[in-house]
Amino acid sequence: MSAPAPMPPVPSPTYPVAELDRRFYAFALDRALAWGLYLLAAALGWWAWGRDGLLYTVLLVCGLAVLVTLGSGVLVGTRGATPGKSLVGLRVVHHGSGTTIGAGPGLVRALVLGVATLPTLGFGLAALAWTALADGRGHRRGWHDHRAGSVVVDVRPVVVVDEVEVEAPRHVVNLTAMRLVPAPPQPEVPRPLRPATPGSGTPVARAPEPAPAPTPAPTPAPAPRFEGADDPGRTVARRNPAGAVPGPSAVRWRVSFDTGESFVVEGLTLVGRRPEPGHGEGVRHVVALPSSDMSLSKTHAQFGPMPDGALAVMDRGSTNGSLLLRQGVTRELTAGKPTTLIAGDRVRFGDREMTVQREA
Repeated sequence: MSAPAPMPPVPSPTYPVAELDRRFYAFALDRALAWGLYLLAAALGWWAWGRDGLLYTVLLVCGLAVLVTLGSGVLVGTRGATPGKSLVGLRVVHHGSGTTIGAGPGLVRALVLGVATLPTLGFGLAALAWTALADGRGHRRGWHDHRAGSVVVDVRPVVVVDEVEVEAPRHVVNLTAMRLVPAPPQPEVPRPLRPATPGSGTPVARAPEPAPAPTPAPTPAPAPRFEGADDPGRTVARRNPAGAVPGPSAVRWRVSFDTGESFVVEGLTLVGRRPEPGHGEGVRHVVALPSSDMSLSKTHAQFGPMPDGALAVMDRGSTNGSLLLRQGVTRELTAGKPTTLIAGDRVRFGDREMTVQREA
C-alpha cells in the first residue's frame, strides 16, 4: 500500500511594516504598565520599611525594573509581542524569515531599548526613534532592531471589500414604433400540361415555354424579432446578446512599486498607507504601502483601466500630491482629474514610486 502524498506547504502570511504612530502607542502602553508596577512596589516598600528602609525600597524598585526588562525581552523573543503590542496588533519578527527572533536577540533588543529610555530628558528615546525614521529601506528599523535582526509588523486583519458589480443599463425597445417588413412576393411558375398517351389519337398540346423569371429586388434584412412581438402595446427590456458589439482589444497593464510588489491591473485600484474604499465603490485592488516620512496619505490615489483599454490615474486629494514622470519631464497631477498613462510612465505617491508597463 503506497504512502499518501505529502501535503503541499502552506505559504506563511505576509504583513505590512508597522506605522510609527502605532509603535508609539504600544510603547506608551508598555511603559504605563511598567511604571504602575514600580509605583506599586514603592508603595509596598514604604509601607513595610518606612522612611528608615528607603534604601530597601529603592533596591526593590530597581530589581523589579530589571525583571520587567528581562521579561519583556523574553516575551518579544519567544512570542514576538508585549502586552502593549498585542493590544494594538503589532508583532516583532525576524527581518529575513518572518519567525520569532529568539530569547537572546529579544534580550539584546530590550536592553538597548531600556538604556535608551533612561531619564535623559527624552534624548535617548528621540535618537532611537530617529534611527527608525531614517531607515533607507523604508522598514522603520531602529538601532535596537538592527542589533536584534528584527522588524515590527502590523498583524491586524485586513478588511477585504467585495467588488460590487454594476449592472449595465438595458436597452429598451418600443415595439409600437417598429414597422415589420413584409416578405417579398414569389414569382409564379407555370404548371406543365399532362401529355396524352401516344396512339390514343388525342392531340398533344405543347406546353408554352416559361417566361424568364424576373430578377428579384434585394430584400432588406428582416427587422429583429423580440419577445412579446405579438403584443404591440408591450414594452420589453432585454440585454444585448453576448458578442453583438465587439469591444476594444484586451490590454494588460502591469504596475510595479519600489517596494517590490507587482501585479496586473484588473479593475479600480486604491493606493495609500491604509486605503479604504468609499460606500458602494467597486474596488478590485487595495495596495497598502509603507511611508517612512509619512508623505503618503491614507487613501492617496486611484488608478484603473478605462472602457477604451487605456490606464488612468487620479489623485484623491492627498496632502502631498502625486507626480507623473514621463520621458524625463515631471508634472504634478491635479486632484480629482484622471490622467491617462502610457508604458514607461512613473508615478510618485509621496515617497513611493510606481512604474507602468504594457503587456499586450
